[in-house]
Amino acid sequence: MNTDFNHIESVYWVFTQLCNDICDHCYNDSGPKGARISEEECMAIIENLPDKMDRLILSGGEPLADKKLLYKILDRLKEKYQGETQIMLQTNGDLINERILDSLIEKGVTRIDIASIDRFHKFAGQRLEMLKALFKSRGMSDEVAEPLVTKDIFLKKDSLSFGYWGANEEMWLGGNWARGRAMKKNLWLKDPEHNFCSILSGAKGFLGGTELPQEISIQLWKINPCCPGTLYPLGDARKEKVADVLLRVSKMKVFQMLNEGEPWKMGEHLGISEEDAKTKTREQKNICLYCDYFFEHHLHSNTLEEMK
Repeated sequence: MNTDFNHIESVYWVFTQLCNDICDHCYNDSGPKGARISEEECMAIIENLPDKMDRLILSGGEPLADKKLLYKILDRLKEKYQGETQIMLQTNGDLINERILDSLIEKGVTRIDIASIDRFHKFAGQRLEMLKALFKSRGMSDEVAEPLVTKDIFLKKDSLSFGYWGANEEMWLGGNWARGRAMKKNLWLKDPEHNFCSILSGAKGFLGGTELPQEISIQLWKINPCCPGTLYPLGDARKEKVADVLLRVSKMKVFQMLNEGEPWKMGEHLGISEEDAKTKTREQKNICLYCDYFFEHHLHSNTLEEMK
């Protein structure tokens, strides 16, 4: 586990939940009326990001549905990191055209992931061939089209690249989508044996020291160890240095276990056995819902300190 969080390998930032689509499986209720934060708040968050990041993934919602804000963010990131951080954009691809793509590249985006090749999105992959041709016309490679989730491929900093994939029952619709519209539409995975925490978009490695890239999630302003977010955020990126927040939680047993991808062990030091945790997960039917239950019953919402 790291002790200096002023350098982090990967940050996944949902800076807007505004979107041009209303997908049934969306875990954060993105849509035309999705939650947004101001330009001022985004600039404060950028100021509070670690001094060094290997990559930053900008996502939503649909980032290009909030294009003016996206461009302001890209300009500030370019100014702060001077091209030393790989900037990636995760998008549904619906709003991309030649002019917008050229602007994104000029503003420092080197990787674009089309995360809509599935049955839930409006076009369900219908624009993919057109987008492939457009990307390749700008010298972008799809040599690695799948998500960059392992250390051997997670950076493509020195070249332009793109990927394409989507949600399915095994991945991203799997264990973590017991949230938002996916929950309301009953699309969440009811498999208490599924440990979403053990993969990159889960909590494993968010403090470093594992075989996975170190990645945290910021949902609008909420600092989290995983994409869907824990019941209580680790901190507020508008007001706190991200490195300070990670250092603080790195000293807590609960988050050390989440970092190891072992959510069923996060209460062992409190006398909650792994088998007891799995029994409760079977009742909840989902590891993220067990995590919510654990936080609600054993941690204070404002400090994350353990209840006595």
